[in-house]
Amino acid sequence: MEAGTLSLGIDIGTSGVRTAVVDVFGAVVSTARAEHSARSGEDANAWWDAVKRVIQTQVATLDSFGLDAARIARLAVDGTSGSMVLVDAALHPVTPALMYNSSGFTAEAAMIERFAEPTSITRGTSSALARMLRLQSLDDRKQSAHLLHQADFIAAKIAGRSLGSDDNNALKLGWDPESRAWPDWFEAVGVRIDLLPDVHMVGEVIGSIDPTLADELGLSADLQIHAGTTDSIAAFLASGAKEVGDAVTSLGTTLAIKLLSETRVDDPARGIYSHRLGSRWLAGGASNTGGGVLASFFSTDALNELSGQIDPARSSGLDYYPLIKPGERFPINDPALPPRLDPRPENDAAFLHGMLEGIARIEARAYAELHALGSPTPKRIFTAGGGAKNPAWLAIRAKMLPAPLVSSDEAEASIGVARLCLTSD
Repeated sequence: MEAGTLSLGIDIGTSGVRTAVVDVFGAVVSTARAEHSARSGEDANAWWDAVKRVIQTQVATLDSFGLDAARIARLAVDGTSGSMVLVDAALHPVTPALMYNSSGFTAEAAMIERFAEPTSITRGTSSALARMLRLQSLDDRKQSAHLLHQADFIAAKIAGRSLGSDDNNALKLGWDPESRAWPDWFEAVGVRIDLLPDVHMVGEVIGSIDPTLADELGLSADLQIHAGTTDSIAAFLASGAKEVGDAVTSLGTTLAIKLLSETRVDDPARGIYSHRLGSRWLAGGASNTGGGVLASFFSTDALNELSGQIDPARSSGLDYYPLIKPGERFPINDPALPPRLDPRPENDAAFLHGMLEGIARIEARAYAELHALGSPTPKRIFTAGGGAKNPAWLAIRAKMLPAPLVSSDEAEASIGVARLCLTSD
């Protein structure tokens, strides 16, 4: 890569899209964001509309810095893991999108259970493969040509054609990153093999931008597209974690854990799986607890005010398992697990204290489960996401976790996926 070139990272989050531009050393040059429109979780086109808007903002920001957006030579996209949609040959969605946290695919799960190995990540009523089977059933006119994960869909729209997927996004669908193959029992389950994406190594150059779109957005017609990743892995790459034993907890709408390990560990019964990252593995999982639960009870201003009233050195005396609705993925994989938020104290600060402790206990249990399977005990835990800015929560977590907490170099997944472009050189 030439010294003057830049890389663009696009992060498709739960509520919006963020972008980051980095230089050849990975230093951040500029960032931007745009919100999704209403019900964007079901409308893949809403993701694309937001991406175009945020790129236009990003280009304008670079211009205000006196930088030419044509210097952006590479881009990569990350999205929420397991979110997917069926599209036709022209990349028009023919089904609603099903998101990472959708569940209840009982009939599909029963079919998968007949054929899948006991340790397969595809098992369960909230599995990505069950989601694909449900999408197939919604395409009753057989209009679909491609199954695309959230990141795949955006990369395809930028290229003007499907570019396939990557090792990380394809993992939960059943892709084996070691044998680099789909399971041989897929057809027996009813999977339409023709819809499955070609899968690329993370960071690999897989295509280039559609010249017409490049002209519309003010980007270079020579811009290369790299195979992307999931949002939590992008957050890991942004954090500065790089040694075996380094871990990252992403405290966003949900709680995601990633631990760098020499060993691959998988246990679908506990929602544990490993993504390939170069020659190593990122072991972890994602819980349904997190900031989304807190936001369902308190505004941002209220959270900040009430957190200041908490004494982290004292126990709340409450034993909560904070969830918005029944269902958990990790470290307990139980689609019927009920929230536990009783009794509720009259004092809101005490209630918040109990929830912060409950989420911290879930995080600590997650790392203990990984270690029990053979992953290393964390040496240091980087923290990303909005929750990393809450001093009371940090202090509570520091008491419960098995390693010191470290501030991430950067908190945004968009920065991590922009840096991913640099790894292919």
